[in-house]
Amino acid sequence: QVQLVESGGGLVQPGGSLRLSCAASGFTLTYYTIGWFRQAPGKEREGVACIGSYRSEKGRFTISRDNAKDTVYLQMNSLKPEDTATYYCAAVRGNYSCSGYLIYEYDYWGQGTQVTVSS
Repeated sequence: QVQLVESGGGLVQPGGSLRLSCAASGFTLTYYTIGWFRQAPGKEREGVACIGSYRSEKGRFTISRDNAKDTVYLQMNSLKPEDTATYYCAAVRGNYSCSGYLIYEYDYWGQGTQVTVSS
């Protein structure tokens, strides 16, 4: 079965950190450009990071790739309550620059992992 699976979400206090993981089943992430997105209730989905031939990252977030583990990570630091959302990873085949990652036609989307930032 071909799918993307996110993990690593949870409840964290303001100022804390989380690292999300994005792993693939049925295909290899190495050949894909990966985007991380989030969506909070009542809000539109927004992009937070992308990794392809270059990287694009939003503020306190860092994206990285471990090809040996075929996993892409999203390190989130100094978390704020407004970072609370469901976080999704998405994969599009090819090695893109990420300059247009918000509008790529992604081949696969994960089911999402919930991140809640609250004291």
